[in-house]
Amino acid sequence: MLKMMIPMILLLPTTMLCKSKQLWTAALTHSFWIALLSLQWFKPSTELMIFSNCYLGVDPISAPFLILSCWLTPMMIMAGQNNLIMEPTPRKRTFIFTTISLQFSLILAFSTTELIMFFIAFESTLLPTLVIITRWGGQMERLNAGTYFLFYTLIGSLPLLVALLAAQTYSGTLSICTLQLSIYPNMTNPWTHTVWWLALFTAFMIKMPLYGLHLWLPKAHVEAPIAGSMILAAVLLKLGGYGIIRMTMTLAPPLKMFSYPFMMLALWGVIMTGFICLRQTDLKSLIAYSSVGHMGLVIAAALTRTEWACTGAITLMIAHGLTSSMLFCLANTNYERTNSRTLLLARNMQLLLPLMGLWWFSASLTNMALPPTINLMGELTIIVSLFNWSNTTILMTGLGTLMAATYTLYMLIITQWGETPSHTKTIPPTHTREHLLMMLHMLPMALLMMQPELIQGT
Repeated sequence: MLKMMIPMILLLPTTMLCKSKQLWTAALTHSFWIALLSLQWFKPSTELMIFSNCYLGVDPISAPFLILSCWLTPMMIMAGQNNLIMEPTPRKRTFIFTTISLQFSLILAFSTTELIMFFIAFESTLLPTLVIITRWGGQMERLNAGTYFLFYTLIGSLPLLVALLAAQTYSGTLSICTLQLSIYPNMTNPWTHTVWWLALFTAFMIKMPLYGLHLWLPKAHVEAPIAGSMILAAVLLKLGGYGIIRMTMTLAPPLKMFSYPFMMLALWGVIMTGFICLRQTDLKSLIAYSSVGHMGLVIAAALTRTEWACTGAITLMIAHGLTSSMLFCLANTNYERTNSRTLLLARNMQLLLPLMGLWWFSASLTNMALPPTINLMGELTIIVSLFNWSNTTILMTGLGTLMAATYTLYMLIITQWGETPSHTKTIPPTHTREHLLMMLHMLPMALLMMQPELIQGT
């Protein structure tokens, strides 16, 4: 763990002190090296959790999220280059510094074994993300989006802190390894138990987000720069899912009647966001709402507390992280050339950018969960486990899957076919950097198809 964290910490002064001509090269090389180093966490181990000290450890559940966080950092830096080309060097340094500090917070959150340390790391991701959205967002509404993001997260975090302090009082420890042995017998009052679980879950439900608590997400995505959208979609939403899985596995099980409203909202959200996506005119907003739908499946699966469901939830979160990040990158290539996120103003792009059309097609297929993608493996495992839990869920999950395929095809057809608008006929060609970015998204997905057990958390 330390051999990952020390290079990451040393990258912060490197970005502030290196020559301006070497800034992007140094940051990219260094962060790619960290990303490649992180792949060692895939190595199978006979131990349940590998500890580097009593506060940090890696297990099969946290390893995929840690690797995804490390893998995404160089891609964020690469994607943000064109956005910052006209900015002075100090601002470029600030951007890279903020990105690396966000990565450090995420790695701390996914690898900690103490729940209060997890809470601190969970909250410390807020500030760098807020800076990225409000400083480098495209329009004035970014301040409004930042306010939504800040207050939604903070309102959910206070009950979480109170719940963790209550757990500390009841059990005398907040270590993941010892907490499950000591907390359940002490919390005898069912009303206390219910309120405590509600307080624990609120922050994670907002972060996922659960349908009904999702209003901050489309705003934040639409106004964020490409790096902000990538990290939000790929990793920050997964903090919520990781938190739910960790809490349900570590602490006492929630009361059955208590989890029903959350599951009902989550599955209803899968259908509703599908209908909302079909009415979107803004490309980034459509991709953001699709994330709410996919995360609804993850919430419903995590609350069933079965091994299959948790395996499916982790697989779908990793698959969705790479897919949605790639879709936001593709949306950004259109935006950089047309200066508009409106679907109808960027039609027939496959004629103008043929290779980008191939990336659009690949990303759409993975978003639809077509076989043999890891998205299908995740969704199928979740649907089967939910059907095993209750037969009627097949109606909602089936309709949700149908809606996902419909709005993904709608997005692909609108952007890639149709009549070419006159203002797009003179757009500049794509860059090698953009194709490399897409390839770095597709490559892990293609490799994981061959060995999906690496990300199944088993």
